[in-house]
Amino acid sequence: LARTPATPTCAKLMVDNQSAKRKAPSVEASDGYFESYAGLGIHEEMLRCRRTDAYLRAIRSAGLAGKTVLDVGCGTGVLAIACARAGARKVYAVEASAVAECARAVVSASGLTGSVEVIRGKVEEVELPERVDVIVSEWMGYFLLRESMLDPVIAARDKWLKPGGALFPSSASIYLAPLCSSLYAPKLREFEREVSGWSHFKDFMGRENGVDISVLDAEWQQEQRDYLLHSCLWQLIDPAEVVGEAARLLHFETATVTQADVATVTRPFELTISSDSEVSGFGSWFDTAFEGSPSSPASSPVVLSTEPPLETHWGQQVLLLHPPQLAAAGDLLHGDFTLGRQRENHRLLALRIRLRHTRPATGEEVYPERVIHYRVD
Repeated sequence: LARTPATPTCAKLMVDNQSAKRKAPSVEASDGYFESYAGLGIHEEMLRCRRTDAYLRAIRSAGLAGKTVLDVGCGTGVLAIACARAGARKVYAVEASAVAECARAVVSASGLTGSVEVIRGKVEEVELPERVDVIVSEWMGYFLLRESMLDPVIAARDKWLKPGGALFPSSASIYLAPLCSSLYAPKLREFEREVSGWSHFKDFMGRENGVDISVLDAEWQQEQRDYLLHSCLWQLIDPAEVVGEAARLLHFETATVTQADVATVTRPFELTISSDSEVSGFGSWFDTAFEGSPSSPASSPVVLSTEPPLETHWGQQVLLLHPPQLAAAGDLLHGDFTLGRQRENHRLLALRIRLRHTRPATGEEVYPERVIHYRVD
């Protein structure tokens, strides 16, 4: 799609994005979120991902003949087109970013303007002429819930989905596993270089400017520690780095989940170490299932997993444990995990792990309890 010449309307929109913003100021989010999806590059990355195949297989098994569909965040319109080709009577493809014009161009080039209607706007604000049988949306972000795009899907469900209607995906889960992470050593070295660089800068400020900034040492170190060692990291995790069974942190059904259910989540967890290891982090991934609804089940349910070693544009997420903890086979890492939204930006996540490390074989506490905070920016 990205390599196909765009229609003049689409091309002009991509070149003159500032003009597009002026024409529809209410559409563009003040935090720049929708603008980040206005170019074709990010859509090419997503469409190349294996997730596209999972969605297309799910759509083909959804039993859409004669049904109405709402595609929330349709992007370039590929899934909306797939729904129409699967027999949907009408597809309402809603997209808040400027790429909606490209979706219109692709729909037109596919000869489907009669069955696919592209609507530019936020799904919470648009009006449809009817309720729909099915809602399709690719709302998942890093750590499943980053970007808070499940919120508009829930709003659309409550307003536009018929009783007994189906959502694709129909459920989602987040997992956590202990790691001996290959990222820990290089990130620690980078942290140490930053601390050393600050020391040289501090000497320079004292020598050349007569200003003692040593009172900022602790703040600088904490800032670098938070950024390098306590920020969620993207990685394609090697399964050899996983040193224990993954635990499911969260599971919900999209037909019943509420915004409050995912705004702040606290869950207990238990991770059993499978071999003697240095635990230097935690890995996280998610999966989503496409099963339809009880009254409209999919003929062939599909699961889209991001578990290592599977590769998707989401990758997996790594939370480093600094300092690491030495663990023996059979040790138990347990506690509770809290996921919430950052105060400064509701689309980003703040995580908290209360961690205990015990050895069931002897009943001893191997390390004192710790509380670690992370950011998913």
